[in-house]
Amino acid sequence: MGCDGGTIPKRHELVKGPKKVEKVDKNAELAAKWKYCALSQEKLRRPIVACDLGRLYNKDAVIEYLLDKSADRPNAEAVAHIRGIKDIKELNLTDNPEWEGERRNAKGDRYEDIHCGMFICPVVGLEMNGKHRFSYLHTCGCVFSDRALKEVKTEICHKCGDPFKDEDIIVVNGTKEEVEKLREKMEERRAKAKTKFGPVFMNLRSKTSSIVCPQRALVWFPV
Repeated sequence: MGCDGGTIPKRHELVKGPKKVEKVDKNAELAAKWKYCALSQEKLRRPIVACDLGRLYNKDAVIEYLLDKSADRPNAEAVAHIRGIKDIKELNLTDNPEWEGERRNAKGDRYEDIHCGMFICPVVGLEMNGKHRFSYLHTCGCVFSDRALKEVKTEICHKCGDPFKDEDIIVVNGTKEEVEKLREKMEERRAKAKTKFGPVFMNLRSKTSSIVCPQRALVWFPV
């Protein structure tokens, strides 16, 4: 039997198979994490900051979020753990001399290498593009490749000279397992801060109340 138009349908028109799953270019997706803000999805531009989980953001995007957390944002889960400006660290990055930015392909007639990183390791020169593991120091914000941190063992920052400990090393754009470990470290650090400063605030509150209460107890009697 034919269709309304008098044509005989073919088998592939009658039998619908499973939809083809579009493959995501993992290399492009990985490279994007190192070039785009995790919150606004805009291209990273200085000042660039990182959180305790190793995600990269444009500082102005995080500030806008903190000023109005009620606003509807598509990637709000990427900053749900950021409570204030103290939960981010401005990064001290080293420019890649090979990076030409938007000028490289302004006319659209040149091949653009998505793996060309905007920044490099100041010690060994590796590009910060997702192919190599990078970390930043929570104390000073300087960023290095893991190869540099392993080859040159020191407790002094290679770039600014500030001291640091192993616990201050935060992996940038790590795996799911690494992010979970960083989350545990973040929660432990916050718990210690509460334990440390809790008694101080209580002591200040008691001192303040001892000063204020007598003033409130004063009664003025007219002569």
